[in-house]
Amino acid sequence: MSHDLFSVGIPLAEKVIRTVGVYLAIAVLLRLAGKRDLAQLNTFDLVVMLLLSNVVQNAIIGNDNSLAGGLLGAAVLVGVNALIVRLAVRSDRGVRLFEGTETVLVDNGRFVRSALLHEGLREEDVDVAVRRQGANGVGDVQKATLAPGGSVVVELKREAQPATKGDLAGLTAAIRRLESAVAGG
Repeated sequence: MSHDLFSVGIPLAEKVIRTVGVYLAIAVLLRLAGKRDLAQLNTFDLVVMLLLSNVVQNAIIGNDNSLAGGLLGAAVLVGVNALIVRLAVRSDRGVRLFEGTETVLVDNGRFVRSALLHEGLREEDVDVAVRRQGANGVGDVQKATLAPGGSVVVELKREAQPATKGDLAGLTAAIRRLESAVAGG
């Protein structure tokens, strides 16, 4: 029994090459699929992600069901991912290559329909993200972008921004000056 646990069924170099190859292929496929697949999974996207892991399993493990082979494959996946992430963040070009660039979804209170279509997003999905960030609707938004990691970043129009402590302090000071002027005059 212990022979089955630790006896790797294929050469270690082949296991490493298979794992790295599958990792890179999946990374390219996900990059081509767009940003929303990474951060805003709908039911269909989730099903694809779950099935994807099963589909590529044999490509990674080959003719090997050993514990040692599985652990080696897992270690290679984690190691390659850590290396790619660290290399990618060292330059703006690397980030753009691996993650892409931001996409403007809303500009001056209006949806950018071509961007929504390109990213595979519905207006309703963006509207929910906008409301979660304090807007009453898209009309309150100066600009909303889809970041490379898949999150929606919202910049509210000035009149739609909530009051800050500084705004309240200024208003309080103005009221006091007005009260003093009225009382003194």
